[in-house]
Amino acid sequence: MTTHSSPIATATTAPAAPVSSDQMIVFKDVSKFYGEILGVNRVNLQIAPGITSLVGPNGSGKTTLMNLMTGLLKPTQGIISVLGTSPGEPEEIFQKLGYCSQFDSFPRGATAREFIEFYLRVHGFAKQETAELAQAALERVSLVESADRKVSSFSKGMRQRVRLAQSIAHNPSVLVLDEPLNGLDPMARAEIIRLFRELADAGMYLVISSHILHEVDMMSDSVVLMHNGYVVAEGDVHGVRDEIEEHPIQILIRCDRPQTLAARLFEHESTVEARIHNDRQGLFVKTRRPDDFYLLLNKIITEQNLQIESIAPVDDDLNAVYQYLITADGGQI
Repeated sequence: MTTHSSPIATATTAPAAPVSSDQMIVFKDVSKFYGEILGVNRVNLQIAPGITSLVGPNGSGKTTLMNLMTGLLKPTQGIISVLGTSPGEPEEIFQKLGYCSQFDSFPRGATAREFIEFYLRVHGFAKQETAELAQAALERVSLVESADRKVSSFSKGMRQRVRLAQSIAHNPSVLVLDEPLNGLDPMARAEIIRLFRELADAGMYLVISSHILHEVDMMSDSVVLMHNGYVVAEGDVHGVRDEIEEHPIQILIRCDRPQTLAARLFEHESTVEARIHNDRQGLFVKTRRPDDFYLLLNKIITEQNLQIESIAPVDDDLNAVYQYLITADGGQI
């Protein structure tokens, strides 16, 4: 990974062979300000097919960059092109791009199939074509058996798959995903990551925001590291794992029997520290080997039949890791 010495540096994520700009997602000197508040500043990027992860703490500019790419925001300055199309052309950009936001909101009483079909009908697809496209999308995310149940009865992982199915139903070339793994249990995360890789291997462009570094390492072809609205580093993912292992990350697991979970986790060397939350319904765990830890966690959950409410990294510890990555190799903020 290349770390830039200044937050105003240009970053480029590009394939080895020359590719024309209408086959890339291009940001050229793009800035977005909300009044006097900086969203992103002087971003220069070229994103190729495959999985590109936008990585950074909350407030670093990831969602702003995605909203600019999808046309939900207009840049204060600069030019954006998505495979030769401006995000300011809504009908044209819809043909090429699918968007899965981080917001978990559905129409009251809607089934998974109805949610996807309504989205397609709004954009002008005929009834028969809508039904076929919705069915294909549901098959792709393994939700056919639950397609006619109300989304309100779904688990968080199933609701995430419904939103993903909606975003790919019209067969776009570009898929923009804002924190798509947030809150999912380990098994659901593995299933979604496997689907992302299948889509990327089929030639799709996936732009994914995340602040879970080891998952970025697992699934990404390239990484764009953001901090305070600037692109500060970019490149492939080799070496990110070693940097993470220098600084333990802390994870909060909320479940029905945190004491049981803590006892089992302490049997394995991937656990550095474990501490019960004050409300006795959660467990703080530190690990230097997140891949091994998540595999172990999934095994323990299954063996002990634990009821997991949520699994999430703790931002204070993540910020320390980002600071280390940003300033490594002589770079500075």
